[in-house]
Amino acid sequence: MEGGIDAPPPERGKRRSRGARIALAIVALVTVWHIFASFLWIGPPTPLRQVVPGNLLTQYMIPWLGQSWSVFAPEPINGDYDLKVRAILADKDGAEIATEWISTVDAEQKMLVHNLFPPRASNLAVKQASALKGAWDALTPEQQKIAELNYFKGDDWLGRMQAAMNEANGQKNPMVVASYIVQERYTDAYAVQAARAVWGKTVVRVQYMTSRQNIIPFAERNNPNAKLPPLQFATTGWRGLIVMPGQSEEQFAEIFAPLHAKVSKK
Repeated sequence: MEGGIDAPPPERGKRRSRGARIALAIVALVTVWHIFASFLWIGPPTPLRQVVPGNLLTQYMIPWLGQSWSVFAPEPINGDYDLKVRAILADKDGAEIATEWISTVDAEQKMLVHNLFPPRASNLAVKQASALKGAWDALTPEQQKIAELNYFKGDDWLGRMQAAMNEANGQKNPMVVASYIVQERYTDAYAVQAARAVWGKTVVRVQYMTSRQNIIPFAERNNPNAKLPPLQFATTGWRGLIVMPGQSEEQFAEIFAPLHAKVSKK
């Protein structure tokens, strides 16, 4: 019509509305998935987790969204772990000297103090202490005694310890033993890095010991005379040196050595 105002093309408005609806639907789906995945992850293990195929849930939550605590009972965090390390050093004349024990957990957790965004490295020792202690507890008493022996000669010391543990229990729990050996390997590699960061290249053997101390029971929380439960130890003998592929002793020492120095000044 002459002198009138043309109306906007109706199709353009429809395209915008359709695009907005699609975007909102995608956001809604992502939000629902995240809430559902978080519920499965932080809740106690149930058959409902099998709804998510394979390792998809773990791959989604780790490393960015994983938490080291549990919101719901029956498995809240209720104890403190420690991983202590010491070493045998060889001097220029070949004489061997044992060092004192150091707490790798105390050193790493210095990174948590006054830090709103602590790095994941601040919990490496705690997690490895928990893993080794759990694997050690699953062994039989006879196998635990073997773990307390010294194994360090040659390159096959870890295999010899595994064989001795299997023989001690008549090959009745080979998977339990294998799981323990895996955690010994990881713990040894970590201990070697920590020892060399503190005492240098003269380290010829390492020894590590994990412990757990439960918190005061909930029923005793208001008792002023309540005492912490006794420490629970997982002890091992002297071990050879393991270096895992991809480890950087220089980069590890740059972080760990200053942290240990702060702790040792107490």
